[in-house]
Amino acid sequence: MKIWEKGIAVDKKIEQFTVGRDRELDGYLARFDVEASQAQATMLASVGLISEEENQQLQQGLTELAAQIEAGTFTIDENFEDVHSKIEFYLTEKFGDAGKKIHTARSRNDQVLTAIQLFLKDYTEQAAAQIMALVDVLLQKAETHQADLMPGYTHFQAAMPSSFGLWFSAYAEHLLLDLALLEAAHTVADQNPLGSGAGFGSSFPIDRQQTTQQMGFSNLAVSSVGAQMLRGKTEKTVAFALAGVAATLSKLAYDLVLYNSQDLAFVELPAAFTTGSSIMPHKKNPDVFELVRARCNALQGLPTTIMLATNNLPSGYHRDFQILKEILFEPMMQFLDILDILLFALPQLKIKPDLLNQAKYDGIFSVENINQLIQAGVPFREAYVQVGQAVDQGRYVPHREFHTTHLGSVHNLGLAEIREKVARVQQQSRVLLKR
Repeated sequence: MKIWEKGIAVDKKIEQFTVGRDRELDGYLARFDVEASQAQATMLASVGLISEEENQQLQQGLTELAAQIEAGTFTIDENFEDVHSKIEFYLTEKFGDAGKKIHTARSRNDQVLTAIQLFLKDYTEQAAAQIMALVDVLLQKAETHQADLMPGYTHFQAAMPSSFGLWFSAYAEHLLLDLALLEAAHTVADQNPLGSGAGFGSSFPIDRQQTTQQMGFSNLAVSSVGAQMLRGKTEKTVAFALAGVAATLSKLAYDLVLYNSQDLAFVELPAAFTTGSSIMPHKKNPDVFELVRARCNALQGLPTTIMLATNNLPSGYHRDFQILKEILFEPMMQFLDILDILLFALPQLKIKPDLLNQAKYDGIFSVENINQLIQAGVPFREAYVQVGQAVDQGRYVPHREFHTTHLGSVHNLGLAEIREKVARVQQQSRVLLKR
């Protein structure tokens, strides 16, 4: 069944090509198409386009479909073009004319678009909740290890003393910045296009404010032409948000791959979290973080892929938009998997103590030697030259105790301030307050 059928047969090969993977990928949209259809039926009854009895029948059928979707028994077989035709067929088979009336005053264009908007809106809320959980894990680790020192690196050279508290809290703070991108994506998804029809509205006296409220949208996409222009825009905005978070997580994963190496040996994963070699029995590989890095790097290409698929299209609907589901939906699920595995692995990451006691890190205290001279009244530039010459001439002796004495001021993590940032984000963000 196709909801645009007029009794004219479509060549089987053409049909297979144009349907593509819709039957498979529309499983992500099924729950949201049911939700939008429930709002549509209620609105149609309220404006007198269907009877209240017909509305009750449609609500019953849609509730049954929602239960099937929740139970995992809902399927879209090859007799149907997509989830939308399957749902309408079910309602028509069960209730006859009432099922045929569900599509009154809507087009497949705004039907599909509404389901996608609801899906992406819900998704950004899920992702934001997991990111906030990851922020909390990172801050807990920062608090636990704020006094555990590690060498800070620039140019892959040991540079200055740092701490695991600084390292963990840095990623927590940057994930809060990344949430601003997800908030923007949520704002774009939080627009109700239902009632825009094929992009030119409806001559029926429909109540778009009613459906907006019932579906939980904060905003109505007022212009019917503009509503159709959300297709591609929302997907691209979500892709940019995922790419932003993925960039942060890729960097975190790369750090951990380095820190887990024998050469640095800053951290250790439980043996059960590592994989081995088929020939080298000593190997304990941090594959989990390598795969996080690779998948996050792939996610950063999503905005470009979407732009290449949709750039230079004029206003209105075009079938090009169909492939956005293939480009975006599965990577979206992979992104949630990445967050899930990090939430599982990071709490069990072990930190190596006393790293800075190794002679190879003597040089990173050179700035502390300079600071000690400054406190004795030596101008900075002269102190810098004196310490530099001592290093070059082999006379340098690191003043580790100076750094230890001033540890509180040097490694002021600002954890309380970052916690305040978390609270502000939670208070201000429409995304995070949903869950």
